[in-house]
Amino acid sequence: MAGSKSPVVVVLHGKDLPAGMDEVEAVAEVRYVKADGLAAALPGADVLFLWDFFSSAVETVWEHADSLKWIHVAAAGVDKLLFDELNESDVVVTNARGIFDRPIAEFVLASILAIAKDIPGSLRRQEKRQWEHRETERIDGTKALIVGTGAIGRATARMLTAMELTVVGVGRTDRVDPDFGVVHASDRLADVVADADWLVLIAPLTDATRNMVDKAVLDALKPTARVINVGRGELIDDDALVDALASGGIAGAALDVFSTEPLPDSSPLWAMENVLISSHLSGDAVGWLERLSDLFRENFDRYVRGADLVNVVDKQLGFVPN
Repeated sequence: MAGSKSPVVVVLHGKDLPAGMDEVEAVAEVRYVKADGLAAALPGADVLFLWDFFSSAVETVWEHADSLKWIHVAAAGVDKLLFDELNESDVVVTNARGIFDRPIAEFVLASILAIAKDIPGSLRRQEKRQWEHRETERIDGTKALIVGTGAIGRATARMLTAMELTVVGVGRTDRVDPDFGVVHASDRLADVVADADWLVLIAPLTDATRNMVDKAVLDALKPTARVINVGRGELIDDDALVDALASGGIAGAALDVFSTEPLPDSSPLWAMENVLISSHLSGDAVGWLERLSDLFRENFDRYVRGADLVNVVDKQLGFVPN
């Protein structure tokens, strides 16, 4: 894929730089920039490494990308990057698929266990030195409806199945699947959630998935159901979720992602005892930054050898197809 000249790599970073870039610097001209320097750095660049993976700066400086061939995003989601001009171009986009599968699956399981065993309630009582016996719930035999059947969804399905939950998937089409058993089409979500105990959101953010969990879906859930979101905040209609939680329409939620991040102080979610809030960290297990750097270097080695890149995103779909 690379030509005979040394490739030019632009690394868009925030506060910190990716580790272990010596191997790249040995064979390429590497330009390290922050968002305000991206426009000046892009002319002549072959590769753009989005280490600042939540940046949306690329669209604003796209006219300067006169020789760009490949963009790698150090994240699983690419919704902050994609825009019409990029989608219509020949520029290849790759992502960090595979890095977050196991950590997020573990986080989903931890969230289910924390809710079922009322760990937050125990912590609140501990702070008050309050001894109060309660009963908790078993999770075996409960049903998890996992929205998103990509690599992270599959890892989660396998882990929950091992814990003896019944697992069903929601994806683009109806089908039978080895990890999920049954997969329902996402456009029928409201029709298939009625018996779910856990609605687990792991789908990428696309035009088709934005606000997919709306009032109709939340109303269709049973009052004992819980929502777990480790995908994107915009998968859920915020107002409808708050109403469902406040009214008892659903029993609770574990939320790691939000439509506005950081979650504003004014959000009513902060004060709800039936809500677990974490700060977009479900996939960020110790060593994740090193693994992200390693993946880029491995893909860059493929690039300079002219080999096929891994984790190529279908820009029209907005994710890496299975």
